[in-house]
Amino acid sequence: MPFGVPSSPWSQRAIAEGRFADIVIWELPSPDPGRSHGFKYGLAYVVDGVCVLRFDNETGKGDHKHVGLEEAGYTFTSLARLVEDFWNAVDAWRLE
Repeated sequence: MPFGVPSSPWSQRAIAEGRFADIVIWELPSPDPGRSHGFKYGLAYVVDGVCVLRFDNETGKGDHKHVGLEEAGYTFTSLARLVEDFWNAVDAWRLE
C-alpha cells in the first residue's frame, strides 16, 4: 500500500473500524548524534486504542521498532524504505 511522506509533519489514515495508522515525520534542521539521517519519525499502527506496531527513533534509542511487546533495532536507509517497511509490517500484523 503506497503512502507518501506527508507534507505536514502529521498524517493519520483509517484502516478499518477501530484501526488506524498514525505517521509523523520531521526533517531536522541538522542531523544529530542519534539521527544522522536528519529525520525524526514515529509511525504507529493502533488497534482498538492500543499501539501494536511502531517504528520510531526517540532520543537516546536511535532507529528501532516495536512489534507487540517486543522491541528490535531498525536500519534506516531512506524515508521511502521506512514507509514501505512500516506498511509491510502493518499488512503482516493484519494477517496474523
